[in-house]
Amino acid sequence: MIEALQFSFMQHAIIAGILVSLAAGIIGSLIVVNRMVFLAGGIAHTSYGGIGLAVFLGLPIFLGASLFAVGAALLIALLTHRNRHRIDTFIGLIWAVGMAIGVIFVDLTPGYNVDLMSYLFGSILAVTTQDLYFMGGLLAIILFVVVFWYRQILAVSYDSEYAQLRGINTRFFYTLILILSALTVVIAIKVVGLILVIAMLTIPVYIAEKLSNSLFGMMFLSGAIATLFTLTGLWFSYTFDLTSGASIILVSAAGLGLFLLANRLKS
Repeated sequence: MIEALQFSFMQHAIIAGILVSLAAGIIGSLIVVNRMVFLAGGIAHTSYGGIGLAVFLGLPIFLGASLFAVGAALLIALLTHRNRHRIDTFIGLIWAVGMAIGVIFVDLTPGYNVDLMSYLFGSILAVTTQDLYFMGGLLAIILFVVVFWYRQILAVSYDSEYAQLRGINTRFFYTLILILSALTVVIAIKVVGLILVIAMLTIPVYIAEKLSNSLFGMMFLSGAIATLFTLTGLWFSYTFDLTSGASIILVSAAGLGLFLLANRLKS
C-alpha cells in the first residue's frame, strides 16, 4: 500500500476518503437523531436523475447530481415539515421518479454508454482535483453551520416543538439539515455509490451513538470511525483488487459486527 502513495489517483482517493468520512460522520449523526435514515437512500437514488440530466446536457456530473439532490431536499422539506410521519411516503415517490428521470435522460443521450457501476458502487479512485475542492468546500460549510448553529440544530433535532416555542425557526433549520444531507449524499456517492451510501452514513453513527453521550461527541467519533473504515476498506480494495465502495462497506459491516460481539461479551 505504501508504494501506491506515489500515484496521484491514490493520493486523491485517500484525501477524498477522509473528507467524505468526516462529512458523513457529522451529517449521518443528524440524519440518525432526526430519524431520517431513509432520506439518505431516497436522495441518493433521486440524484441519479441529476446524473442523467448532466449526461444529456453535457454538464459536470457533480453539478447535475447536486442540483437534483438539493431540489429533492427542498421538496421534501416543503412537504414534510409539518407532517414528518409521512416522510417515508414522499421519499419513496421522489426516489422512484428521480431514478426514472435519470434512466430516460441516459436513454435519450445519443452515442453515450454510461458506466452505471461507477455510480452504483462508487469510483473513489477516479476522484479529480476539482472533486476534492468540492468535497473540501462542503466539509468547511458543514463545520461552519454545525459550530455556529449547534444549539439550534441540537434543539430542532431532539425536540422541534420545544425549539419552536423558544423562538427557533424550525423550518429553516429542518430545511438546512436536509440540504446539507443531500450534498453529503452526493459526495458519498463518489466514494461508495448510491446503493451503499446509507451504510456509510449510518454504521459509524450507530457505533458512535453507543460510545458517546452528546450530539457533538457522536459527530466527532462517527467521523473518526468512518475515516478508519474508509481507509481500511481502501487498503483492502488496493491489496486484493476489489471494488473500493463495496470494500469500504464490508469493512464497516465487519467493524459493526465486532463492536456488537464485544458489547455482548462485555455484558
